[in-house]
Amino acid sequence: MSFTLRRPAARVVLLDARNRIFLMQAIDPADRSKPPWWEIPGGGIDPGEDSAVACRRELIEETGIHAEVGPCIWVQHVEFDFGGYHFDSDERIHVAYCETGEYNPRGLEFLEAMAFQGARWWTLDELLDSDVPTLPVNLREHLPRVVAGDLPDPPVDISPG
Repeated sequence: MSFTLRRPAARVVLLDARNRIFLMQAIDPADRSKPPWWEIPGGGIDPGEDSAVACRRELIEETGIHAEVGPCIWVQHVEFDFGGYHFDSDERIHVAYCETGEYNPRGLEFLEAMAFQGARWWTLDELLDSDVPTLPVNLREHLPRVVAGDLPDPPVDISPG
């Protein structure tokens, strides 16, 4: 039996001036049989913290990139296993904008430091043409609207299946 970590989380669809999305490549350090995946930055919301504030903090910690955090565009409930833990997470996903930026994490937690293998900017076409696993799992389905500047209000529930 594994420990379940129930938590609210904030994630970020980070877009640059050329409408590229920033994704980080990750592995599960506790289960090397899982294939690598590409994910948007984010993590747990601290007690009393607003999701937009958590997004800013997570961007700095995980990427080193400063960005203007915009509205919450998606929400999702996900359960997953990572690093030997079972996560049960209610996530608020914001859009954020920056000119550009280089991957230079400023405060990775132990499991993140073991998991993150690098990062890169992806054009929408590159991502849509690839078959790499992503988190959120249905990122490709919902991203084109956001890249086009059509931000949903209220946020769209993109919870898997």
